[in-house]
Amino acid sequence: MKVLIVEDNTALRESLVMLLSGEDYFEITGSYGTAEEAMEAMAHQQPDILLVDLGLPGISGTDLIKWVKEHAPQVDIMVHTIFDDRDNVFSAIKAGASSYILKGAKPRELVEAILDLRSGGAPMSPKIARSVIGEFQEVKIHNDFLLTVREKEVLVGLERGLTYKELAERMNVSHHTVHTHIKHIYEKLQAKGRREALSKAKNKGII
Repeated sequence: MKVLIVEDNTALRESLVMLLSGEDYFEITGSYGTAEEAMEAMAHQQPDILLVDLGLPGISGTDLIKWVKEHAPQVDIMVHTIFDDRDNVFSAIKAGASSYILKGAKPRELVEAILDLRSGGAPMSPKIARSVIGEFQEVKIHNDFLLTVREKEVLVGLERGLTYKELAERMNVSHHTVHTHIKHIYEKLQAKGRREALSKAKNKGII
Protein backbone atom coordinates (compact mmCIF):
# COMPACT_ATOMS: atom_id res chain seq x y z
CA MET A 1 0.00 0.00 0.00
CA LYS A 2 1.19 3.48 -0.84
CA VAL A 3 1.87 5.81 2.10
CA LEU A 4 2.42 9.56 2.08
CA ILE A 5 3.95 11.10 5.22
CA VAL A 6 3.51 14.71 6.34
CA GLU A 7 5.65 15.56 9.36
CA ASP A 8 7.54 18.80 9.96
CA ASN A 9 10.10 17.24 12.34
CA THR A 10 12.84 16.17 9.93
CA ALA A 11 14.38 13.53 12.18
CA LEU A 12 11.01 11.94 12.95
CA ARG A 13 9.96 12.09 9.30
CA GLU A 14 13.11 10.25 8.25
CA SER A 15 12.59 7.68 11.01
CA LEU A 16 9.04 7.04 9.80
CA VAL A 17 10.28 6.60 6.24
CA MET A 18 12.91 4.09 7.41
CA LEU A 19 10.41 2.21 9.56
CA LEU A 20 7.76 1.83 6.90
CA SER A 21 10.19 1.26 4.03
CA GLY A 22 11.54 -1.71 5.97
CA GLU A 23 8.15 -3.41 5.79
CA ASP A 24 7.06 -5.44 2.77
CA TYR A 25 3.55 -3.98 2.99
CA PHE A 26 4.39 -0.34 2.31
CA GLU A 27 5.64 1.87 -0.48
CA ILE A 28 6.48 5.46 0.49
CA THR A 29 5.20 7.76 -2.25
CA GLY A 30 6.57 10.87 -0.56
CA SER A 31 7.48 12.49 2.75
CA TYR A 32 6.98 16.20 3.30
CA GLY A 33 7.40 18.82 5.99
CA THR A 34 4.37 20.94 5.06
CA ALA A 35 0.79 20.48 3.95
CA GLU A 36 1.46 22.68 0.93
CA GLU A 37 4.13 20.28 -0.36
CA ALA A 38 1.82 17.32 0.20
CA MET A 39 -1.02 19.00 -1.69
CA GLU A 40 1.24 19.70 -4.65
CA ALA A 41 2.44 16.09 -4.67
CA MET A 42 -1.08 14.70 -4.46
CA ALA A 43 -2.06 16.63 -7.55
CA HIS A 44 0.04 14.09 -9.47
CA GLN A 45 -0.25 10.92 -7.40
CA GLN A 46 -2.56 9.71 -4.66
CA PRO A 47 -1.54 7.40 -1.82
CA ASP A 48 -3.65 4.77 -0.11
CA ILE A 49 -2.71 6.11 3.33
CA LEU A 50 -1.96 9.63 4.52
CA LEU A 51 0.05 9.72 7.76
CA VAL A 52 -0.19 13.31 8.99
CA ASP A 53 0.88 15.42 11.94
CA LEU A 54 -1.48 18.20 13.07
CA GLY A 55 1.01 20.87 14.18
CA LEU A 56 2.35 21.80 10.78
CA PRO A 57 3.75 25.19 9.72
CA GLY A 58 1.47 27.07 7.33
CA ILE A 59 -1.66 25.07 6.51
CA SER A 60 -2.54 22.92 9.51
CA GLY A 61 -2.82 19.16 9.52
CA THR A 62 -6.55 19.40 10.13
CA ASP A 63 -7.04 21.65 7.11
CA LEU A 64 -4.94 19.24 5.04
CA ILE A 65 -7.23 16.41 6.12
CA LYS A 66 -10.27 18.42 4.95
CA TRP A 67 -8.57 19.11 1.62
CA VAL A 68 -7.68 15.46 1.07
CA LYS A 69 -11.23 14.34 1.87
CA GLU A 70 -12.54 16.79 -0.72
CA HIS A 71 -10.05 15.90 -3.45
CA ALA A 72 -9.26 12.25 -2.73
CA PRO A 73 -11.99 10.80 -0.48
CA GLN A 74 -10.74 7.23 -0.97
CA VAL A 75 -7.51 7.96 0.90
CA ASP A 76 -7.42 6.60 4.45
CA ILE A 77 -6.09 9.20 6.91
CA MET A 78 -4.16 8.51 10.09
CA VAL A 79 -3.25 11.34 12.47
CA HIS A 80 0.15 10.91 14.14
CA THR A 81 0.61 13.69 16.68
CA ILE A 82 1.40 14.72 20.25
CA PHE A 83 -1.93 16.54 20.62
CA ASP A 84 -4.37 14.63 22.81
CA ASP A 85 -6.80 17.43 23.72
CA ARG A 86 -10.48 17.29 22.86
CA ASP A 87 -10.46 20.13 20.31
CA ASN A 88 -7.67 18.66 18.19
CA VAL A 89 -8.99 15.11 18.40
CA PHE A 90 -12.55 15.90 17.37
CA SER A 91 -11.55 18.52 14.80
CA ALA A 92 -9.37 15.95 13.06
CA ILE A 93 -12.03 13.24 13.19
CA LYS A 94 -14.73 15.60 11.92
CA ALA A 95 -12.39 16.70 9.13
CA GLY A 96 -12.10 13.11 7.94
CA ALA A 97 -9.40 11.25 9.89
CA SER A 98 -10.24 7.59 10.52
CA SER A 99 -7.37 6.91 12.89
CA TYR A 100 -5.61 8.86 15.64
CA ILE A 101 -2.30 7.59 17.02
CA LEU A 102 -0.23 9.52 19.54
CA LYS A 103 3.48 9.95 18.99
CA GLY A 104 5.44 7.69 21.28
CA ALA A 105 3.67 4.53 20.17
CA LYS A 106 6.01 1.60 19.63
CA PRO A 107 7.12 1.15 15.98
CA ARG A 108 5.35 -2.21 15.72
CA GLU A 109 2.16 -0.67 17.10
CA LEU A 110 2.25 2.04 14.44
CA VAL A 111 2.79 -0.51 11.67
CA GLU A 112 -0.08 -2.67 12.93
CA ALA A 113 -2.31 0.40 13.24
CA ILE A 114 -1.70 1.36 9.60
CA LEU A 115 -2.47 -2.18 8.47
CA ASP A 116 -5.63 -2.16 10.59
CA LEU A 117 -6.70 1.17 9.09
CA ARG A 118 -6.29 -0.11 5.55
CA SER A 119 -8.29 -3.22 6.45
CA GLY A 120 -11.26 -1.08 7.41
CA GLY A 121 -10.50 -0.47 11.08
CA ALA A 122 -10.29 2.81 12.97
CA PRO A 123 -7.25 2.36 15.24
CA MET A 124 -6.72 4.87 18.02
CA SER A 125 -4.31 5.19 20.90
CA PRO A 126 -6.01 3.97 24.11
CA LYS A 127 -6.10 7.49 25.57
CA ILE A 128 -7.83 8.83 22.45
CA ALA A 129 -10.30 5.96 22.28
CA ARG A 130 -11.24 6.57 25.91
CA SER A 131 -11.73 10.26 25.19
CA VAL A 132 -14.01 9.52 22.24
CA ILE A 133 -16.07 7.05 24.27
CA GLY A 134 -16.30 9.55 27.11
CA GLU A 135 -17.62 12.18 24.73
CA PHE A 136 -20.47 9.96 23.58
CA GLN A 137 -21.26 8.98 27.15
CA GLU A 138 -21.44 12.65 28.09
CA VAL A 139 -23.81 13.31 25.20
CA LYS A 140 -26.09 10.54 26.50
CA ILE A 141 -25.90 11.82 30.07
CA HIS A 142 -26.90 15.31 28.99
CA ASN A 143 -29.54 14.17 26.52
CA ASP A 144 -32.28 15.68 28.69
CA PHE A 145 -30.67 19.10 28.29
CA LEU A 146 -30.70 19.19 24.48
CA LEU A 147 -32.03 22.46 23.18
CA THR A 148 -34.63 23.05 20.50
CA VAL A 149 -33.71 24.63 17.17
CA ARG A 150 -35.18 27.96 18.33
CA GLU A 151 -33.29 27.82 21.62
CA LYS A 152 -30.03 27.17 19.78
CA GLU A 153 -30.82 30.13 17.51
CA VAL A 154 -31.24 32.33 20.58
CA LEU A 155 -27.94 31.08 22.01
CA VAL A 156 -26.09 31.87 18.80
CA GLY A 157 -27.61 35.34 18.86
CA LEU A 158 -26.51 35.86 22.45
CA GLU A 159 -23.00 34.72 21.54
CA ARG A 160 -22.96 37.37 18.81
CA GLY A 161 -23.95 40.02 21.31
CA LEU A 162 -27.50 40.64 20.10
CA THR A 163 -29.96 42.28 22.48
CA TYR A 164 -33.31 40.71 23.33
CA LYS A 165 -34.99 43.26 21.05
CA GLU A 166 -32.66 42.44 18.16
CA LEU A 167 -33.24 38.72 18.70
CA ALA A 168 -37.00 39.22 18.64
CA GLU A 169 -36.82 41.20 15.39
CA ARG A 170 -34.47 38.72 13.73
CA MET A 171 -36.58 35.70 14.76
CA ASN A 172 -39.85 37.50 14.05
CA VAL A 173 -41.20 36.74 17.51
CA SER A 174 -42.24 38.81 20.51
CA HIS A 175 -39.91 40.10 23.19
CA HIS A 176 -41.79 37.84 25.63
CA THR A 177 -41.08 34.76 23.49
CA VAL A 178 -37.36 35.50 23.52
CA HIS A 179 -37.46 35.77 27.31
CA THR A 180 -39.24 32.40 27.46
CA HIS A 181 -36.61 30.76 25.24
CA ILE A 182 -33.82 32.17 27.40
CA LYS A 183 -35.52 30.96 30.57
CA HIS A 184 -35.72 27.44 29.12
CA ILE A 185 -32.08 27.59 28.03
CA TYR A 186 -30.95 28.54 31.52
CA GLU A 187 -33.05 25.75 33.02
CA LYS A 188 -31.81 23.06 30.63
CA LEU A 189 -28.17 24.06 30.95
CA GLN A 190 -28.52 24.73 34.68
CA ALA A 191 -26.99 28.14 34.13
CA LYS A 192 -27.46 31.27 36.24
CA GLY A 193 -26.89 33.76 33.46
CA ARG A 194 -25.82 34.50 29.91
CA ARG A 195 -22.08 33.98 30.43
CA GLU A 196 -22.50 30.62 32.16
CA ALA A 197 -25.04 29.45 29.59
CA LEU A 198 -22.72 30.30 26.71
CA SER A 199 -19.78 28.64 28.43
CA LYS A 200 -21.72 25.44 29.07
CA ALA A 201 -23.16 25.40 25.55
CA LYS A 202 -19.67 25.65 24.07
CA ASN A 203 -18.33 22.90 26.32
CA LYS A 204 -21.20 20.61 25.30
CA GLY A 205 -20.63 21.36 21.62
CA ILE A 206 -24.08 22.92 21.24
CA ILE A 207 -22.64 26.08 19.67
